[in-house]
Amino acid sequence: MSKSALLCPTRNNNNNNNKTRSFREIGVCFIRLKHFYCRTTQTQKQALRMSAGNAKIGHPAPQFKVTAVVDGQFKDVQLSDYKGKYVILFFYPLDFTFVCPTEIIAFSDRVEEFRKIGCEVLAASTDSQFSHLAWINTPRKQGGLGSMNIPLLADLTQSVSRDYGVLKEDEGIAYRGLFVIDDKGILRQITINDLPVGRSVDETLRLVQAFQHTDKFGEVCPAGWKPGSDTIVPDVQKSKEFFSKQ
Repeated sequence: MSKSALLCPTRNNNNNNNKTRSFREIGVCFIRLKHFYCRTTQTQKQALRMSAGNAKIGHPAPQFKVTAVVDGQFKDVQLSDYKGKYVILFFYPLDFTFVCPTEIIAFSDRVEEFRKIGCEVLAASTDSQFSHLAWINTPRKQGGLGSMNIPLLADLTQSVSRDYGVLKEDEGIAYRGLFVIDDKGILRQITINDLPVGRSVDETLRLVQAFQHTDKFGEVCPAGWKPGSDTIVPDVQKSKEFFSKQ
């Protein structure tokens, strides 16, 4: 035993106790950090599982072939059926819910506005075609869809939702993803909403009109652009004509 221990045994015991307590505290901190890291990693992995997919702006849209309800009948539908047209593909979480029917009905009731400019609208969820049909056959006053003017795609295997990066893996449902696909099959726009908030038909129609304008004239569309309003020539000198009017 050291001389200091013989002279001050209490202090020595205190030092040992402090060291033991320090090691315990370090151990507790390590365990907490480990748990935090694991939780964070799991959250990150979950986020990646949700966002991972093959849908990328400027690249070909992922192809698919699924059963859909079209005019009250079951029919195989694939993206290539719409070659040469713009396509709005929008996903929604579940049949017989709350926000979803308001979106689907809004797009269905105004689909002719899209068709007049060479654009088709498709709705998709991970429900079955039988669930879709039952929902269509439910009156709107009772939360149903009623008569539909757009196809409802049944992504029962979840493969389409996964390819487009909107699948909520832990629940097997799709987030509110909306994709603008041009007449060459290229993805031009992607938005993904969280579950509680629906989308705007007006804004979706405006986006299609804007992309079609740029396709045709090579000019770019400023914020809030609508058909008939000024566009910008993407040139340092020529763009001054637009900015001089602001």
